[in-house]
Amino acid sequence: MTAIHDTPQQVVQALLDAFNSGDMAAIDDLYEPDGVIVPRPGMEISGAARVGSYVRLQGLTMTAEVRHSYVVDDIALLVLDWTLKGTNPYGHEVDLTATATDVFRRASDGNWRYVIDNPNGGA
Repeated sequence: MTAIHDTPQQVVQALLDAFNSGDMAAIDDLYEPDGVIVPRPGMEISGAARVGSYVRLQGLTMTAEVRHSYVVDDIALLVLDWTLKGTNPYGHEVDLTATATDVFRRASDGNWRYVIDNPNGGA
């Protein structure tokens, strides 16, 4: 059963919880079916490949803090600062920090979900 996320900020927290616990199926539930992640400018990934972009980062720890939140009706834009730290599956130390710009939409079931997850949106 999918949890209800009454605010976009709850979706961000659910993503952090799922990622840090390795629950990739839970991550996929946080996106609209056609939602995209933009791992680097000009590259959009959706569907099963979207979750695959997270799988390759398993074992790292992600944190995020919302800097700005703008909501109009059923659309939201969040600007957040995130970090990704730890040792990746290849044995390399990772210490990344960036600013994301993420777009969310509230569905008819009341849940907010990612439409566009742009982790390097400040670039």
